[in-house]
Amino acid sequence: MRQFLDQSGNSWIATARKEPTMDYKGRYYMYLHEENGLNEEGHALLDIRWNGEEVARRTLKTMSDVELRRRLRSAKGRSRNSN
Repeated sequence: MRQFLDQSGNSWIATARKEPTMDYKGRYYMYLHEENGLNEEGHALLDIRWNGEEVARRTLKTMSDVELRRRLRSAKGRSRNSN
């Protein structure tokens, strides 16, 4: 949905993924992954949620690159802490 560069100049994609649930509120969550596809595994930010794909798309479109880099740093830090 939205491409941005991290602090090292690597290209990332910010998108929304849908959680398979019957609850429609907050079904979509933010997901960040490298654009080059070498690392298939990305970072889910489950605390950033949307009710629909269009709302997620609109929000990601308006987020600044600085905000996206901050979210990526947060997601990377969380994944390191959970190991």
